[in-house]
Amino acid sequence: QVQLVESGGGLVQPGGSLRLSCAASGNILGITTMGWYRQAPGKQRELVATITSGGRTNFADSVKGRFTISRDNAKNTVYLQMNSLKPEDKAVYYCNSVYHGINLWGQGTQVTVSS
Repeated sequence: QVQLVESGGGLVQPGGSLRLSCAASGNILGITTMGWYRQAPGKQRELVATITSGGRTNFADSVKGRFTISRDNAKNTVYLQMNSLKPEDKAVYYCNSVYHGINLWGQGTQVTVSS
């Protein structure tokens, strides 16, 4: 079993920044791609960014140029640096890990962007 523990969510003003962290614990062997997804009220969960074990990244068009995803393989941690935040970025952000081909999810962390 692998557990994903997220941190870093909170309230920020438009134009501000937040850094989300997700630490994987347990038997982490088998984890390949990690990433972040988000879900706003009444909307489907959507991809934000992913990163492979080799460092290849993918971003949703809505966050390109503003968000950065990175990972520390030694610490089994993935990060999401969110800059120039907009009100439409408000959502619950979920950490995702592909473990032996299966999607695992963190508990979610709330990001609120409001003035």
